[in-house]
Amino acid sequence: MPNPHPSSRTRRFALPTTVPLALTLSLALLNAGMASSPAAARANPSPTTTTSPATDSPSTTTTERAAKSSSGGTLKWESCPNDKIGMDCADLQVPADWHKPDGRKITLKVGRLKATGTSEGSVLVAYGGPGGPGIALTQSSPDWWAKLRQRMDVVTWDTRGYGIDQFQGLSTGLPCVWTRVPIADAPKDDADFGRLSDTNRGYAEACRLKDPELFANMSSADHARDMDAIRKALGDDKLNYYGASYAGFYGQDYARLFPGRVRTMVLDGTWSHSAVNWQRELEEMAKSNEQFMRRFFTWCAANDCKDVPALWHALIARADRTPVPTTTANVAYKARDLQTFAVALARQGAPAWPKLATAIRKASKGDASDFVPARGARYPDQATGVTECTDWPRVANRKEMTSIFTRLRKIAPNTGIAGSNASATLNCVGWPVPVTNPPAALPKNLPPMLGAGAWGESDAVERVLTQVPGSATIHHDGPGHTLYGFNPCARDHINRYFTDRTLPSRNTKC
Repeated sequence: MPNPHPSSRTRRFALPTTVPLALTLSLALLNAGMASSPAAARANPSPTTTTSPATDSPSTTTTERAAKSSSGGTLKWESCPNDKIGMDCADLQVPADWHKPDGRKITLKVGRLKATGTSEGSVLVAYGGPGGPGIALTQSSPDWWAKLRQRMDVVTWDTRGYGIDQFQGLSTGLPCVWTRVPIADAPKDDADFGRLSDTNRGYAEACRLKDPELFANMSSADHARDMDAIRKALGDDKLNYYGASYAGFYGQDYARLFPGRVRTMVLDGTWSHSAVNWQRELEEMAKSNEQFMRRFFTWCAANDCKDVPALWHALIARADRTPVPTTTANVAYKARDLQTFAVALARQGAPAWPKLATAIRKASKGDASDFVPARGARYPDQATGVTECTDWPRVANRKEMTSIFTRLRKIAPNTGIAGSNASATLNCVGWPVPVTNPPAALPKNLPPMLGAGAWGESDAVERVLTQVPGSATIHHDGPGHTLYGFNPCARDHINRYFTDRTLPSRNTKC
């Protein structure tokens, strides 16, 4: 949910550098012309977990009945709007509320790049965000899919609720204009907690009141149900799915809702929405952020900045008491601000580490100006998260918050709660829609799945896939976000898995 690169709204699809809650697309897609901004949405009641892939859950029956009645199992393809790459589009009517299959319908815009050879099926692709416009993003990067298209159609869609004005999405959107908001400070007392709750509710209500039904049905589970409607409308017996970034959560939810419909599934550059113990998963997130800083400190030990770790410890201790000023008017940074920006730089690897060392040295002398983003928001910020606030547990009161924060700060003394879901979900306190799609374990008897990711991400997705026997994870020992578009080694393994269901070795390095 926090902006991974908290410097600009237009970097919605930039390299994620803070938290997994708002995983986004790679900066390369933005440079290809994609720009967007924050977003919103809610969820359905918790997914029904089934244990046998041979039997559809009750939710499957509802989804297929609604999809069949609205689409007849046939998509009418025509050239996509402003198409320049030979991409076809079709409209699919689905329920606004999947629990009311005969109620109001909304439109999903589905896009397809047909196989260049004889098609052996289709792969459904989603880029995350949430709200990444699948059609526009696929049109901006068709070369990604060239080899896979020799044997398979590549299909994508624009997710519900994320419309044309802010997201370039062509499906039914919420009639809202979202702005980014600073990540909330931890409330100091119960009165502060109450004020935070009212502030968050105010942001949400401005949008919710314009379309309460759609707002209430935009969780990752709703996107997963839309995915099954697309599968049905394509005439595919089972689903092949590539989910990048936040769209990896759609995939995990699909696997829970429709285990018998999964043929192949790739989770690339994502995190766990399948934790059995959510508090333990928060601890793993904190450890991952701490590891980014420790890599930086290790580099400093051999690169003339041995003084920086001690300076950093003193700096964040001091900033907890007195914010560190900058030369930008009215901008001074508390410890959590500095930690968030530092994690952002540390995640980028060696090219960014000299800048981080300089910024710490300067801030330790009383000037944190080098942490101020060059453009956009001056404080770590995030989208107003309609999807996110229904997908992730949030604290119920200040006592619970304090207990969690204290534990995470002990685990990650250099980074604390920065860049974690524990911090991000403070902006969900008081949300008018409850957490309706919380993390939950995957069902048994899923087919082997494939994960991929760079630092931190591959470890997180591996924690998901340990629940699915026979699965494998591709690890990249370096910075970055998602592998398919930028790592030929990973792309070849993923393509082979989709076409032949051949997995690489369990811990493949790329």
